[in-house]
Amino acid sequence: MGFQRLFVSTAAILSFLAPADAQTASEFLRKAEKAAQAGKTEEALAFAGQAVAEDPKNTKCLAFRANLFSRLDRNKEALADFSKLIELDPKDAQNYHFRGAAQFKLANFAESIKDFDKFIAMKPEAKASHWQRGISFYYAGRYDDGREQFEGYQTFDQNDVENAVWRFMCMAKSDGIAKALQDMLKISDDKRVPMRQVYDLFAGKLKQDDVLATAKANAPPPEMLKEQLFYAHLYVGIYYELEGDRKKALEHLNKATEDHRIGHYMWDVARVHRDLLKKEAKEK
Repeated sequence: MGFQRLFVSTAAILSFLAPADAQTASEFLRKAEKAAQAGKTEEALAFAGQAVAEDPKNTKCLAFRANLFSRLDRNKEALADFSKLIELDPKDAQNYHFRGAAQFKLANFAESIKDFDKFIAMKPEAKASHWQRGISFYYAGRYDDGREQFEGYQTFDQNDVENAVWRFMCMAKSDGIAKALQDMLKISDDKRVPMRQVYDLFAGKLKQDDVLATAKANAPPPEMLKEQLFYAHLYVGIYYELEGDRKKALEHLNKATEDHRIGHYMWDVARVHRDLLKKEAKEK
């Protein structure tokens, strides 16, 4: 099943937010929803902006616009809208999660963790499954906290190769690759292609080309192929970085982000990872 999808439909967002007060804002919002359903994202965003302008305290309109901003990679604007939602209703836990995700996408890792922590403080039952928090720990350099988060996720889902890989990455940073190899989590049945090969790559049993070949094998349909190649290039790139080959790492992370984009939080993780490597290369 893999790391749970972060994508939240417009209907799901609207279901837990307050109803609109102003009729004109409601009318603009309905137009925005209709445009979004037709795939006219920019038109939907314009209508959503009008809705918010009519009623700036309307949480329904703000949440809709924040979601659109996120879909368009306009993360600063999404962050501002989620911050306004929290200001208007600080007891709505979900918006701390959404803002934490926006903070991560902007590489504000410490702020991301604070928001995820607030969300978990309000919804402690979500702690074990909150893999996004573990990833933020990794990029914040809090490797022991990341390891603990991924170990907790193992109690939620024992069949997720990505969870084992991210725990391995945390341990490799804090304790070295040899120690991480000795204590790699055992994953029994992640059926996603090419996750078994990704696991074996990090376990030292396969090479990078084996992962890429498996992702392309058996002529999968175009969308499936794109997703499989995204994950293959993401984890091959990360593995090259762990080996110290940053040129190869950037090559594969560029392929993951530019050639095989998917609608999942992990695409943002790949883009953040790539951008950090590029920044480090420029600073040297």
